[in-house]
Amino acid sequence: MRGEVYRVPEKYVPKYSGSLRSHMIEIPECIRKCSGIVIFGKRIKSIVFTTDVAVIRNINADAVIAVYPFTPQPVITHALMLCADMPVFCGVGGGTTMGSRVVHLASDAEFQGAMGVVVNAPTPNETIEQMREVIDIPIIVTVVSPHEDIDGRLKAGAAILNVSAATNTPEVVHFLRERYPAVPIIATGGPTEESIEKTIAAGANAISWTPPSSGELFKALMERYRRDITVG
Repeated sequence: MRGEVYRVPEKYVPKYSGSLRSHMIEIPECIRKCSGIVIFGKRIKSIVFTTDVAVIRNINADAVIAVYPFTPQPVITHALMLCADMPVFCGVGGGTTMGSRVVHLASDAEFQGAMGVVVNAPTPNETIEQMREVIDIPIIVTVVSPHEDIDGRLKAGAAILNVSAATNTPEVVHFLRERYPAVPIIATGGPTEESIEKTIAAGANAISWTPPSSGELFKALMERYRRDITVG
């Protein structure tokens, strides 16, 4: 009707994806329900768990958690920092890699621009204390069980807890939240929206999410190509 004012829906968010990036990976929308963790002025809610640079460049997560089952190497950290257009939390060991090497790796990660460093569950509290004396970015300590020495972790200098307890993650998060109401908690969300929402309800401030691999995505793309050619 002439002269009528068009009103957009409340909290309408304009969106642009382009034609070439329209099939990028999008994190589950339900992750936006969590409170987030503000680190150096940036609110982090969704964290993609990957070291695949192609995935990192084509996903809409708030940050990357780059932990891998090998001895951490500065050249890997450097490559991840170069390709990422979002904050990166770098794994620096604490399991197979121990002692002063972890401290040196953490220092190097900070110099290269990492927003935080992640250590594995077996990391001794003494190592966390040494890291705290050297770096200014947050130390994220992985928690796999409610029976760990969480008080000792926090006293040593852990800033964020990263819960990775498989199917028991929501229960561990709930246990920690009841005892440490103000401690920031990242947690693995699992494969479904239901499991993610359960973990958020338990008290997780941010969710780490494992995306489909490049191989899985490429398989689906190739199947579409073959189907289109057959139909044509």
